[in-house]
Amino acid sequence: MRITAIRATPVAVPYRAEEVWAFGRRRGQVSVLIEVETDEGVTGLGEAAAYPSADIVLAVLRSIEPLVLGEDPFAVERLVRRIELVGTWHHVKATSPAIAAVEMACWDIAGKVCGQPLVNLLGGRFRDRVDCFYYVARGEPEQVAAEARLAVKSGFSTCYLKVGSDDPRADVERVEALRDGAGPDARLRVDANEAWAPGTAVRVIGELARFGLELVEQPVSGRDLAEMAYVRGRIDVPLLANEASWTRFDQLAVIRAGAADALSVDNQLDGGLLNLKRSAGIAEAAGLPVVKHSLGELGVALAAAVHAIAATPNFTYANQAYGALLADDVTVGFGGGIDAYDQGCVPVPTGPGLGVTLDAERVARYAELYREEGAAFTFSDPAALTRSHALPKF
Repeated sequence: MRITAIRATPVAVPYRAEEVWAFGRRRGQVSVLIEVETDEGVTGLGEAAAYPSADIVLAVLRSIEPLVLGEDPFAVERLVRRIELVGTWHHVKATSPAIAAVEMACWDIAGKVCGQPLVNLLGGRFRDRVDCFYYVARGEPEQVAAEARLAVKSGFSTCYLKVGSDDPRADVERVEALRDGAGPDARLRVDANEAWAPGTAVRVIGELARFGLELVEQPVSGRDLAEMAYVRGRIDVPLLANEASWTRFDQLAVIRAGAADALSVDNQLDGGLLNLKRSAGIAEAAGLPVVKHSLGELGVALAAAVHAIAATPNFTYANQAYGALLADDVTVGFGGGIDAYDQGCVPVPTGPGLGVTLDAERVARYAELYREEGAAFTFSDPAALTRSHALPKF
């Protein structure tokens, strides 16, 4: 069997509430769906988050096409090493989502040919369903509390909220509202996206700790591991590395520096599902749990991640997913909004390969939306563009 073509379709799917982070906002998810075709008529599905943009993902796909066409989709290790080393793509992190989408599609092909769900090819089921957190859209305190109540009512055990506001006092008010809405038993996680200096982080996290936080994600720069270790040693809330933890090489450095209590891992940021498994293995050897990070994903990428997480023991926390924000999806009977989750969990698909099928009508609709309004779906904020930002904020 040989790969004969790669077809790419950018789509834009709206959120039901805007995603707001420390330096901007976005109104929906842009992903590049890919279909890898073979000379035996089997087609594999993949998905790349539009990071840092759909144009860059498409450019990378065009650039690696000569390295992929004619190759055996079963030879995943060989194919990825060919892209990374012969194509020299191992030097550039921003190319990873496109490479990961090709690798994902090859795994889909392998599972379809074998007649097995992907989880069985990645080690077999350690768990039957994958726990995900409820992404609470950042807003006024009363809106945050209402979203938290909806999360608990919908069966989610963990709520996630972006902090790193222009005024740290607003973060305290929102997290208090989050706890009030979620109740005493829910697990709460906050993410500052590197917005704070070390002293600010220690002070603000100290104020937030009374709300019983499960984890605080990347409170300070991910580029200074000594700074992270300093903060970690002065707070009572476990620290989750994210921007510091994008590849398995970064994760090894975080572990050596003693800079985090848990690590984010992401197959799209590190070029594939095999590397996700490697990241988890490195963390397990260090005695650390891992959490699946997401740049935003639709049903194809969610299914791929669920297969890998289900086959890997140390995913012990709720993982990042976008179901609480997405208004729709592009797959048949999988992914999409909050109704796709069962008590906050995603069941492992049982069909061969990824176990998902594209909905042609919705793909066409959201491809058209991307063509018409795609630029409006990127991380942007007219108000943010009029200000001069610094990192950290405080």
